[in-house]
Amino acid sequence: MDRHEIEGYEVLDRDVRPVGNGAHVLVPKRWIGADVKVVRVSQPNADSDE
Repeated sequence: MDRHEIEGYEVLDRDVRPVGNGAHVLVPKRWIGADVKVVRVSQPNADSDE
């Protein structure tokens, strides 16, 4: 696992959910228009759809 240091305003711990042929993470509406970084911190489950 790599280590990354990011300065920011807020941190959320969320699950990635399947949507169509992809996936998404919901964030608060107040984040609309903000720059956001997503960091995967675990391996995907073997039984998840890719």
